[in-house]
Amino acid sequence: MGDPKKHRKKYETPNHPWEKERIEFEKEIMEEFGLTTKKEIWKMQTMLKNITSQIKKIIGMEEEKGQVLSERLVKKLIRLGLIKEGTGLAETMNLTLQDLLNRRLQTLVFKKEMAKSMKQARQFITHEHIIVGGKKVTAPGYIVPMTEEASIAFIEYSSLHSEDHPERALPEKAPTIKKKDDKEGKEDKKEDKKDAKDEKKGAKEEKKEVKEEKAKVVEDTKAKAPTEVKA
Repeated sequence: MGDPKKHRKKYETPNHPWEKERIEFEKEIMEEFGLTTKKEIWKMQTMLKNITSQIKKIIGMEEEKGQVLSERLVKKLIRLGLIKEGTGLAETMNLTLQDLLNRRLQTLVFKKEMAKSMKQARQFITHEHIIVGGKKVTAPGYIVPMTEEASIAFIEYSSLHSEDHPERALPEKAPTIKKKDDKEGKEDKKEDKKDAKDEKKGAKEEKKEVKEEKAKVVEDTKAKAPTEVKA
């Protein structure tokens, strides 16, 4: 029967385990893309490193051989949606970790508004609710080719296949607008109360001024009136 196949790691771990900048960067990436372990980041970083090393190797080759391998690599990257058509080999060196993470199935399920959050998108995939190209995929880290992106859907026998399912609704956007409207309404009410208060104060001051003017006129009249002479 022979010895069982030895499974090799498909990623490279960091050279130094305690680097503050790297740890903080990985935390941000995990939160942004809903990752559960750092292994998922390291896999994508290893993939990016392999692509970069291939490009460097091709650039150093003879023109004929390098041209064939260059076209093959560019086509592969276009098929995976990592670069656009017409992009040169040298420009592919600008690929980032985020570019690769954006092509993961988990990210695309969330971007297609099939889930409320990245974590929920991961849950739907691992719980066998998602199909890609007619096949069930349970790996959140699956890099989706451009030809299969439009075929991402809920599996037919899944309860989430129905558009009326409560978990398919996206109520997060509505409350945000409502809160904004409530806030604006409260501010308008405050401004109206302030305006009414100012108007009331102005009317009171105006009334006071009129009263003072009348009193002044009466005093002036009394002062100008002729003094009565007694016999």
